[in-house]
Amino acid sequence: MSEKRTVLVTGANGGIGRAALAYFAGQGWRVIGVDRDAAGFDLPPDGSFIQADLGDPKQIDSVFQQVGKISSGLNALVNNAALQIIKPFLETTIKDWDSVMDVNLRAVYYGTQQAYALLKAVQGAVVNVSSVHAAATSKDIAAYAASKGGLSALTRALAIEFAGDQVRVNAVLPGAVDTPMLDAGLNRGHAAGGSLQERKADLAHRTVLGRVGTPLEIAKAIYFLADNEQSSFITGQQLVVDGGATIRLSTE
Repeated sequence: MSEKRTVLVTGANGGIGRAALAYFAGQGWRVIGVDRDAAGFDLPPDGSFIQADLGDPKQIDSVFQQVGKISSGLNALVNNAALQIIKPFLETTIKDWDSVMDVNLRAVYYGTQQAYALLKAVQGAVVNVSSVHAAATSKDIAAYAASKGGLSALTRALAIEFAGDQVRVNAVLPGAVDTPMLDAGLNRGHAAGGSLQERKADLAHRTVLGRVGTPLEIAKAIYFLADNEQSSFITGQQLVVDGGATIRLSTE
């Protein structure tokens, strides 16, 4: 019997992170979750959880020291952890900017660097969870949008550098997905309506499919790009999963 494939998912307590861990586990993978907060969910018997703040490079070192003891290889690294600060650009402080970049971009650079030997050992894959804000954005979210744009560029660069070792690197760009981050983001005022549910309904109406996505739908897209059997000839790509929100002209 072949050894179980292993995936590490950062931002494991978030809506997409939890869904990804559950979906990979359901497909028979051994899962490792990482989050700055304690695990808010149950893991499979062979699953692991590491509490760490990925904004701190020393804690990233510790994460991969522990991962190396759990598994001799990583079949997939899912860089999902993210921080979103909602402020007008002119009110965004250096501390705000650095906090977003430290988690959304620097942690991906350094974490992927630390994971590389484990990925190379089994010709694993990297899936970066970016955002439609890398391609089209809105007000009061400049630092987040910039970090996700950088993540998309980093995805392309790493795909080129890692190809010689058959380590693929791709990105998923979720649109509006029913998560706590979406709920917080709806305070920006880009969706009409009074209550949270009214604002969410307005946002759903703006997508071509007429609804927001579910964390499971994003998890399945992540799995597709992580699984070498399904996406073996795909690297350096950005898979937009947004219900068609970014394909329609704003003038319509």
